[in-house]
Amino acid sequence: MKSICLYFQIHQPFRLKRYRFFNIGADHHYFDDANNEAIIKRIAKNSYIPANNAMLQMIKESNGEFKVAYSISGLALEQLEHYCPEVIDSFKKLAKTGCVEFLAETYAHSFASLRKENKEFEKQVEAHSKKIESLFGQKPTVFRNSELLFCDDIVDRVANMGFAGMLAEGAPQILDWKSPNYVYCSTANQRVKLLLKNCGMSDDIAYRFSDWGWREFPLTADKFANWIMNNPDEQVVNLFMNYEVLGEIQNANTGIFDFFKALPNAAKNRGIRFATPSEVINNNMPTGQISVPHPTTWANATKDLSPWLANTIQNEAFNKLYALTDKVNRCSDKQIIDDWYKLQSTDHLYYMSTSFYNQSFCPYDSPYDAFINYMNVLSDFNKRVDSFFTADISEEELNSLVKEKLALEAELAALKSGKKVSKTETKSETTKKATKETKKVVEEKKVAKETEAKKKTKKTNSK
Repeated sequence: MKSICLYFQIHQPFRLKRYRFFNIGADHHYFDDANNEAIIKRIAKNSYIPANNAMLQMIKESNGEFKVAYSISGLALEQLEHYCPEVIDSFKKLAKTGCVEFLAETYAHSFASLRKENKEFEKQVEAHSKKIESLFGQKPTVFRNSELLFCDDIVDRVANMGFAGMLAEGAPQILDWKSPNYVYCSTANQRVKLLLKNCGMSDDIAYRFSDWGWREFPLTADKFANWIMNNPDEQVVNLFMNYEVLGEIQNANTGIFDFFKALPNAAKNRGIRFATPSEVINNNMPTGQISVPHPTTWANATKDLSPWLANTIQNEAFNKLYALTDKVNRCSDKQIIDDWYKLQSTDHLYYMSTSFYNQSFCPYDSPYDAFINYMNVLSDFNKRVDSFFTADISEEELNSLVKEKLALEAELAALKSGKKVSKTETKSETTKKATKETKKVVEEKKVAKETEAKKKTKKTNSK
């Protein structure tokens, strides 16, 4: 029996406030709280709440035959918990039906998977999975990367985290003559089964549904179900889209909610069933292998990374951000970790795009304003991380690290010069230098603390 695999993405970033050069070092709060609250509340009212009510109704009226899947970024969950807890409650009701699957993704809706030199990607996926399990009682078994990002280099990492399957874009450059309406496996790791988005049919709903100039307008559930049955021998039609399609991208007046409510019966009358991603993966053998040497995404006609990482300023911001990874991971400060996740959202890079710039979507006057604002924030964040690191480390730990650094530098210098230096001699010299450098750093910290104390005393007296 042919299946419809219906999946929705939910993500909202923490948008930055206007952050000037003169704020660096003086203001450590980066986010536009009022705007973020207004946006999430508006979308919840127009989309998430009525859409969840519709999905619950469809499950009940179909006696549990209707199935749907979601991936909700950690950043979106945080905002919903804080500003719209009723949306979280409605998702919990959906979870209890047993007809809804929650997928794993990166907590920060980031491109951490593009960085191979550390475990930031794995840490975020683990954090997200724990969040989903704590809220909805499900441990995700299928993975969906940010912006549906996929390439061969990522597959082993996904498999090693224990995921049986992954969602990806059915991009023309990877499908060639193949149809997206089958289950595939990755050439890079055949343990990972792939569900590929049917771009045409997904976009018929997401973008063309209310287009009066479209030759198929109006789109009805019966017409759509007939299209699905044009090739009855295919395994599955993967309909992947943003949840905002219901009520925001396509507002309620277009009839989008009525379309979805009618779809379960239209499908059933034609022998089509609904299935979650894990059900499709468990019930179907791969019909072939897919190789994706270059990253694909679900964005625009290019289906690649160009909306986020095409120009110099985007790559500069991306590299500067992830250069901080090791230092951030050595911090235990909750606020630093919290801000670290929020600054990784792919939206910040999208706002810097010079090719896909959208004034109605972007909160900045230009991509360059977005870049300057972000880099100002990143400069302050970097200073905070550095100050935390030097303030938190003990004199003994600092001395040990300095010794290690100097010993490596001595060995490297000896190798370059071709000279042989005895370990005793190296150790002795290193100890002397390390003690000297450590004393210098400790003295600098002492002076900094005294200066800060004087500033506080001055402020108190002025009051």
